[in-house]
Amino acid sequence: MATVNTYLNFNGNTEEAFNFYKSIFGGDFLTVQRYKDMPGCDGMKTDDLDKLMHIALPIGGNLLMGTDVTHPMPNVTYGTGVSLSVDAESEEEAHNMFNGLARGGKATMPLDKMFWNALFGMLTDKFGIQWMINYDYNK
Repeated sequence: MATVNTYLNFNGNTEEAFNFYKSIFGGDFLTVQRYKDMPGCDGMKTDDLDKLMHIALPIGGNLLMGTDVTHPMPNVTYGTGVSLSVDAESEEEAHNMFNGLARGGKATMPLDKMFWNALFGMLTDKFGIQWMINYDYNK
C-alpha cells in the first residue's frame, strides 16, 4: 500500500516551524537541505540561499516534510481546506500534543471527550497550520 506523507510550504520560516514541531513530537530530522547546498541554485537571491529546500521529520510511520518557498514561487496562503490529523497513543500524549501545538496559536475546538468515544480537539498553530488531535478510547 502507498504511504501518504505531509509536505508543508512556508514563507521563509520553515526551520522555525520544524524546530517547533520537533519540540512537540520528538525525534531527529531525517534530512535538512539548504538551497545553497543544492546544484542549480547559483542564481538565487542571496537572502534565499540559507533557506530550507527540504526538511523531513519522522512522526510515527510517516514523514512531516517542508520547504521555504522562494522567488519566483508565489507566497504561501493558508486556508481551511487542509488539516493535519494526529492519532495519539494515550490521553496524556493527546493533551501534550494539543497544548504544545496551541502555544502561540489558537484552539478552534478545545480538546474534549466526544460522542464517538474519543478525546478530540482542533487548533491552528502559530504558523497557520491546522491540526486535529484525536485519542480513540476504543483502542
